[in-house]
Amino acid sequence: MNNSLEAAATSLIDDLNAIGDDVERYQAVKELEVWIDASFKRVKANVALNLYNGRTWEQVGQLLGVSGSRAEQISRGAR
Repeated sequence: MNNSLEAAATSLIDDLNAIGDDVERYQAVKELEVWIDASFKRVKANVALNLYNGRTWEQVGQLLGVSGSRAEQISRGAR
């Protein structure tokens, strides 16, 4: 992880820990998990689609460390 991502992650965790009410903090984490999961899926799908330009899914899978069919699933945002 690069320094700016680590700083952003640390800041986010600090902000969550600053929520005084335990129930509110828990709910905020749950909501953030859903949002981050969806956002990460979109980023990974875009990466897979970008890599697919001029390559086969098998080649994309090799680059990502997964099978070709899994790479294609990732490109569609599939879990």
